[in-house]
Amino acid sequence: MSGESDRPGDHRDGWDALDDLASGYVIGTLSMAQRENIARRMSAEPQLRDRIDYWESRLHPMTAAAEPLAPSSRLWGRIAKSIGHGQQPSQSDARGAIGWWHSLALWRGIALGATACSLLLATLLGLRAFAPPQQPRYVVVLAAPQDKTPGWLIQASSARNLRLIPLGVQAAPPDRALQFWTKADSWSGPVSLGLVRADQSLDVALDRLPTLQANQLFEITLEPATGSPVGRPTGPVLYIGRAVVVR
Repeated sequence: MSGESDRPGDHRDGWDALDDLASGYVIGTLSMAQRENIARRMSAEPQLRDRIDYWESRLHPMTAAAEPLAPSSRLWGRIAKSIGHGQQPSQSDARGAIGWWHSLALWRGIALGATACSLLLATLLGLRAFAPPQQPRYVVVLAAPQDKTPGWLIQASSARNLRLIPLGVQAAPPDRALQFWTKADSWSGPVSLGLVRADQSLDVALDRLPTLQANQLFEITLEPATGSPVGRPTGPVLYIGRAVVVR
């Protein structure tokens, strides 16, 4: 893990700040302000546009893992109405609407409904005020340093547990192994998270490590069959990436 303390903007192992921005833009982990800034920059920065196109082409196949969900007929009706394609009311419907507009029962019902909604909202806000703050969620795309091909995806629903998912990478040779490492900027050295297989997902508990943090480095190296004998990476870095917060 040579140069682990470098910032993402340094051209370390072929990964730079443009990759951080482009991958975050495609994954959807950037704030609205960041996304608007990138949208303005793309027309004037061909290199940024190329990086975004690259990450879109690489990560788009991952959307096939999501089940398609057809909108309901009620939702389609609301969409049509919102864009001005709803049906126009007839004269009889219009007269009926005017009658309802002057109905005392209607306005009493609306008043009672508004009161009930206010009480419900106050209750929910009160419960939320006493609820513990939600922990941030993280995602990491581990890409090959040479051509930035995504090889692994890390999902972390909490700062104490993460899941490593292979994206079709090749298995290690019979006499070698894939070893999973991590290092935060403030750590003195990398820590092994164990050996991994290219055809299996891996759930990792971080009980003995500090909580997961933004920009934390993860990588997979090629090591001897039983793992690194010295407690730090000895083989080439096959995949590398940093943790970003999912809002």
